[in-house]
Amino acid sequence: MGGHPEGHPEGHPEGLPGPALPQAPPITCDEPGSFARSVFQDRHPVLIRRILDAVPYGPERRRDFAALLEESRSGTVAGLPRDAPDRAAWEEWGEGRFGRRWAELPFLWSESYFYRRLLDPAGYLAAGAWHGVDLFAPFKDAELDGPGFAADLAALDELPGLAPADREHALLAAAVWGNQADLGFTMVAEAAAPEASGTLVADESERLWSLLDGGTVVVVTDNSAREILADLALVDDLLASGRAREVDLLVKPRPYYVSDATTQDVLSCLRRMTAAPGEAARTGGRLLAALREGRLTLTAHPFACAPLGYRDMPYDLRERCAAARLTVMKGDLNYRRLVDDRLWPATVPFADVTAYFPGPVATLRTLKSDTVAGLAPETVARLDAGGTAWRTSGTHALIQVTVPG
Repeated sequence: MGGHPEGHPEGHPEGLPGPALPQAPPITCDEPGSFARSVFQDRHPVLIRRILDAVPYGPERRRDFAALLEESRSGTVAGLPRDAPDRAAWEEWGEGRFGRRWAELPFLWSESYFYRRLLDPAGYLAAGAWHGVDLFAPFKDAELDGPGFAADLAALDELPGLAPADREHALLAAAVWGNQADLGFTMVAEAAAPEASGTLVADESERLWSLLDGGTVVVVTDNSAREILADLALVDDLLASGRAREVDLLVKPRPYYVSDATTQDVLSCLRRMTAAPGEAARTGGRLLAALREGRLTLTAHPFACAPLGYRDMPYDLRERCAAARLTVMKGDLNYRRLVDDRLWPATVPFADVTAYFPGPVATLRTLKSDTVAGLAPETVARLDAGGTAWRTSGTHALIQVTVPG
């Protein structure tokens, strides 16, 4: 499960041949005014304040949260506690990075490590009363209890009356724009979260559908609650229609990036579905049956919380994606991991940047960070001329597909 400290600037993993790519530096937090810097300097303080308001941690744990925040904003990277169960993995993943300034390291690595470090003052991994207590649960539960989730459950009643093509279009759109429901993004936004609508800056949905011919589909999930509800509705339709024979849903093995879905989050969503009236209950019931029959599986792979791109997938995960008819990557973080989180020219071909992937891969992403690839030159020119932060505002999305070889 090892990685390469500075990634693959030429985009050719392990010396394998591939398309020539332009030089593109990894995104870091060192650039004043950059989105990555604002995450550490502006977003993380709000996040920790919200955590401490929501969870009654004692004085010592609260001091440890404050110390981590100070270290991550202006200090150097410290290692994990000696008794941390994942210390060996992080020593490998972080080789050459401990003791350096947080801001000078790749954003993908430093942000992921920040979320791992949050688990220590929370007591999540250590023996004791706080072991296994999800520090983000208050925010996830609030979304499950909120009016948006209730409206999404009710909206499922409209699906049976749609023609198959219209139903597929609606479900795919919900899965794309459901990615706006990212608590780490919306909980610290200055304005209310945007509605589930916006602009698709790339749309290869027809190519995506052409690949779904009854094989195994791997879905790499992103957020819990409203987004995982949209994902589960899409999965149910894939199984019911025969477009997928089996679906493997990859979830996070522990709390991560505030709202990222764990096994518990999927089960909580399914419980809400089956307790609701109408089509929500029927959909939830079919999904539970699929879990019991093995047509739907949940996988919580450690690599899901690794600070590495998908070039560095361990062998077992690489083989799983190679054998799948399609791997679907949900959300912004999975996109960053797929394209190495580099400052690519936005017009660099998406297929070239992702040519290393071991099988067909599609991404459903709402843009909430800087990296992007595969856009048409005229699209980039129009977006850049618009005067808005289109890469990070959560109001633009894309559907992209790569079929290697």
